[in-house]
Amino acid sequence: MRIVSMSGSLRENVGKKDAKALRREDKVPCVMYGKTEQVQFALNQVDFQRILFNPAPCFVDIELGGEKRRAMLKDIQFHPVTDIVYHADFYELSDDKAVVMSIPVHTTGTSVGVMKGGKLAYKQKRLNVKALPANMPSEILLDITKLDVAQRIKVQDIEANNFQILNPKSSEVVVVNSTRAAATAAAETEE
Repeated sequence: MRIVSMSGSLRENVGKKDAKALRREDKVPCVMYGKTEQVQFALNQVDFQRILFNPAPCFVDIELGGEKRRAMLKDIQFHPVTDIVYHADFYELSDDKAVVMSIPVHTTGTSVGVMKGGKLAYKQKRLNVKALPANMPSEILLDITKLDVAQRIKVQDIEANNFQILNPKSSEVVVVNSTRAAATAAAETEE
């Protein structure tokens, strides 16, 4: 799992006036909850680019007052017109408590069905995964080399070591659809 480091400053005052003053200084008011009490702090607006503009999931190491805390971005609010980050919620991670994240699905290999003229289609590009932070995968990699035309990989076919996929077991993840070229090739091989 990718880890992004950020440095923040604890907030002394909490409220609308304080939040507006922080935003004028290009800082984002944030809150962290999960382990003990809520912690109010501020992060630089620029630091969010490493989290928001990268599709890979990540954990965030936030340094507050000389203490590092590992968390995950739980919720984020944007300004309705300018799209700058207005507020962020972080969930502090515990080594013994499972968390749920949306993990991207990637494929490896070239499908037999695609070689025959079929078309590979992603039915789900991300899957919801529940795991301990140490066991959270950064991606779900599917080998599609044996998929023929009209064959599919479902959630129940995915081997999940040390994590649990929360999507319905019968839902399709990838499928090789038939095309005119594949139907023509199949008809020619039958003749």
